[in-house]
Amino acid sequence: MFSRLIAATGPISMAHYMAEANARYYASRDPLGTSGDFVTAPEISQMFGELIGLWLADIWQRAGSPDGVCYVELGPGRGTLARDALRAARRGGLVPEVHFVETSPALTALQRTMHPGATWHHDLSGLPVDRPLLVVANEFLDALPVRQLVRTAEGWRERMVGLDADGAFIPIAGTRPMDAAVPAWFGKAGEGAIVETSPAAATVVQEVAARLARQGGAALFIDYGYAEPQLGSTLQAVRAHRKVDVFVEPGEADLTAHVDFATLADVAEQAGARWLGTAGQGGWLAALGIGARAGALAKAAPHEAEAIEAAAMRLTAPAEMGTLFKVMGLAAPRWPDGAGLERVSLGTAS
Repeated sequence: MFSRLIAATGPISMAHYMAEANARYYASRDPLGTSGDFVTAPEISQMFGELIGLWLADIWQRAGSPDGVCYVELGPGRGTLARDALRAARRGGLVPEVHFVETSPALTALQRTMHPGATWHHDLSGLPVDRPLLVVANEFLDALPVRQLVRTAEGWRERMVGLDADGAFIPIAGTRPMDAAVPAWFGKAGEGAIVETSPAAATVVQEVAARLARQGGAALFIDYGYAEPQLGSTLQAVRAHRKVDVFVEPGEADLTAHVDFATLADVAEQAGARWLGTAGQGGWLAALGIGARAGALAKAAPHEAEAIEAAAMRLTAPAEMGTLFKVMGLAAPRWPDGAGLERVSLGTAS
């Protein structure tokens, strides 16, 4: 499809390429687990989802335990995170309606098995508008399409996908000047520099933040990314737990890019929500008590102690997911701060 389109009409944008490739990829398979292409934190250990559930219950209680609150998960995978989070939240008295935003038929089928009482939505527009929302998005934003601008000898141009003489996909610079779209602090970058943005991610965060401002509630966005804007392409493809060429077999690998949390925090505040802070995943989980939880699980199942410790290390160690992965918290204007974020906020750290 891409080859025919490019041959007929010319190069396509990187965002177009990523969006269509991922739409095909996610529609047809369950990509998770050791037999899939990648493993996410909820599949590593129940501790991850449990601590999210406790965080949600805590902030809900301190907000006055409003009635009718909804648990909303964006891209809920197999439903594992929701299962663990809702079980833990119930211990804090939080028993919300469950709403999933999902576009993959294959993953929706798995979620229905685990959460038969949930309500599904293709996008955020169908979510309730008259009650507080508790939103969770784990490894959701990274799969949304990115736009790339590249500095050429003639100025900034959009980075496109074209065909070489052999019909293979290659990145090329477009012809339209794009200097006005480049943030001022990157304007003098040298030739070959790449600026990467995600209008799709900004749109999602803006809509969630606006809903929090109107309806009340809180949100957690958890993903790999950076805390300050940076130059360079972070676009990558993963298949069978290995990085592969982004431009080979689109639709057969998971295409992702790092999340610009600094920009998204600004977007959220401009939409009326409170930015609670952006923390490294390892520090945030430690502040919420993952060490104590791991100890309790190991005591209850001594034969699993080694595996439980290994899972906790994978979620929190700087060389694993602890530093690269970030947790960004948002809340309605009159809702309280989020546990852990105020103590391990990254501020201006990268």
